[in-house]
Amino acid sequence: MRLPIMQYKMRNPAGLPLKITFGPICTVAFLILLAGLPISLRAQLAPSPDASPVSKAPPPKPEEEESVATLKVDVNLVSLYFTVKDKNGMLIPHLSKDNCSVEEDKQPQKLKNFQAETNQPLTLGILLDTSGSQRYVLPLEQQFGSQFLGRVLKSKDEAFLISFDVDVDLLQDYTNSAHLLEKAMNKAEINTAGGNGAAGVPGIGTGPVPVHGTPKGTLLYDAVYLASNEKLSRETGRKAIIILSDGEDQGSEQKIQGAIEAAQKSNVMIYGILIADRSQYFGTIGGYSGDFALDKMAKETGGRMINVGNNGKKLEAAFQQIEDELRTQYVASYTPTNAKADGTYRKIAVGCRADKNEELKVQVRKGYYALPPDRDDR
Repeated sequence: MRLPIMQYKMRNPAGLPLKITFGPICTVAFLILLAGLPISLRAQLAPSPDASPVSKAPPPKPEEEESVATLKVDVNLVSLYFTVKDKNGMLIPHLSKDNCSVEEDKQPQKLKNFQAETNQPLTLGILLDTSGSQRYVLPLEQQFGSQFLGRVLKSKDEAFLISFDVDVDLLQDYTNSAHLLEKAMNKAEINTAGGNGAAGVPGIGTGPVPVHGTPKGTLLYDAVYLASNEKLSRETGRKAIIILSDGEDQGSEQKIQGAIEAAQKSNVMIYGILIADRSQYFGTIGGYSGDFALDKMAKETGGRMINVGNNGKKLEAAFQQIEDELRTQYVASYTPTNAKADGTYRKIAVGCRADKNEELKVQVRKGYYALPPDRDDR
C-alpha cells in the first residue's frame, strides 16, 4: 500500500482511512421519509406505552446553551520528558525535584510535578529507510529492529511501522504485538521506483512521477512529518520516533525544519540510528551529509543520533542504548509564566546537578510551540 505524499493522508495496510467521521445525513433522510408516509403508517411508528416518556418542554434558549458551552477549564501545562547522564555518559536514575531546574526563554519556571517515568506507557513509531542506499544494511535493520521491539514493548505500549523511499508506507498500524511488527518489518523491500530493489528511473514501476527538478528518492522529512502529524499528534504520554536511515533526503515536500516542527508540536522525541556505508557516497555531488540531518532532528526534539556505520554489533548496541534511555526518563511539568497560547516557539533549558553539586548532562527537547491546550498535549 503506497501513500501519495501530495495527499498527506496516512492509510493503514488494509487501505482504509484511519479515521472515519459520520455526519447527520442518515437522520435527515429518515425524517424526510417519515414525513411522506401515510398517517396510519406513521402511527405504527409511535412509541409503545412501555417506552420512556418523551419531554415536550421547549428547547433551552440560545443564551443557556452558550453559557454551558463556555464552561471549560484550560490547563496550560508543559510536560518535559528527558534523560540525565553523568560526565561519563552513564544514566542517572534517582534524582529528585530539588536536583533540577527549568527555564523558558531564560525565565525560571516553578516545577509542579517531577518524577521518574520508568513504567509509563510508551508510544513508538519506527521509520525504516527502504531506499536504494540501504540495500546492503536492510537485513541488519530487520534482524535487530525486531529484537528491540520484542524487548522494549510492555503490556501497555504500542508501536507502528513506516517505510520510506520514493513513497511513505504504513506497513503496520498501532499494535502491542512484537510478532506483527516483526512480520511487517521482514516484508519491507528496497524500492528505487524500479521494483524489488532494482535500479530504475523515478516514475517507472511503483514510484510516483517526480516533479521536474525535484527527483524523489528518499522521503525522510515527509515520513517524519506524517508520523508526527497523522499518527502521534493525538497520543498522550511518552512518544518517540526511531529512524533507521543514512539520513539523506531526496524529494520530500517538507524541509527539515517542517519535520522538526511537526515533531515538536506533537511532543515527540526523535532517535536517529545512522546506518550507512559512506564509501557509497564518494564521488557523488555534494558528498554525504545525512549525519547532520539526523543529528539535528534528534537534538531539537530531545533524542539523539547514534552512528553505527554498517556494523551489526554496533546496531544491536544502539537499540540497547535507546531502550535503556526510554526506560530511565524523568518528566517535569510546569505552568509557564508566559501564559499566552499564541503559537510562538519557546526555548527550554533544563539543568540538573547531583547531590555533590556535580553538573549533569540533560537530554531534552530545545523548545515547544505554545499552542492552545485543546490542540496539543505539550
